[in-house]
Amino acid sequence: MRHRKSFNHLGRKKAHREAMLANMAASLVLHKRITTTTAKAKALRMYVEPLITKAKDDSTHSRRLVFKHLQNKEAVTELFREVSGKIADRPGGYTRILKTGHRLGDNADMCIIELVDYNENLLAAKSETKAKSTRRRRGSKKTTTQVTEQVEATEEVETEEVETKDEVKVEETPATEDVKAEKAPVVEEKVEEVKETAKKETKPASLSADKKEKTEKPVKAKKEEVKKADKVPAKEEKKEEDKGEEKPARPTGEKEE
Repeated sequence: MRHRKSFNHLGRKKAHREAMLANMAASLVLHKRITTTTAKAKALRMYVEPLITKAKDDSTHSRRLVFKHLQNKEAVTELFREVSGKIADRPGGYTRILKTGHRLGDNADMCIIELVDYNENLLAAKSETKAKSTRRRRGSKKTTTQVTEQVEATEEVETEEVETKDEVKVEETPATEDVKAEKAPVVEEKVEEVKETAKKETKPASLSADKKEKTEKPVKAKKEEVKKADKVPAKEEKKEEDKGEEKPARPTGEKEE
């Protein structure tokens, strides 16, 4: 019975299981990556990581302990010479399991188990992500010294910019005055032209023909009424004058019938 046994027996007895794990551990150290089932990879991770931790101490005693498990001289030398230098700064977690799907024959769950520090693609991607800086709203508060240094730096930059602007102005003043003196008559002519055009535009627009006719009709009617009023009393005066005048006397030479 398997009371209080947390590891996976893998359907094998102890001798068979240890020989298989030793062989797989040696292959992993030599090739840095192997393909196997997920169950075997998890068992291998529990078996090989303590051995890699012992490889950090390159001594005769640790070499003998590792050789007791691996039973492979080439794997032991590779582990203590190259792998130990790569994983020196890593506090555990030396292997990674990447699932690749299911096997066609028995539909077993397959994966790749590899040493973390030998996957160059993932290491390059991590270095790129670390290079990119992210801004966060709640960051650590800056000290007063850092703030004062930043303020002083900005003030120095502003003073330098002001000085450069003043120098540019001083250098450009004589040339600009000459140019202005040359351009003065041309500018005055243009100003006069603009004023003339503005005056022409501000004059009230001429009334249209319809408006003229409408305005002229009542004026003409008023003028005719005035003329009639002037003519009527003149005729009446003439009539009165005619009445007041006596008829001429007949000539004396004529005989009465």
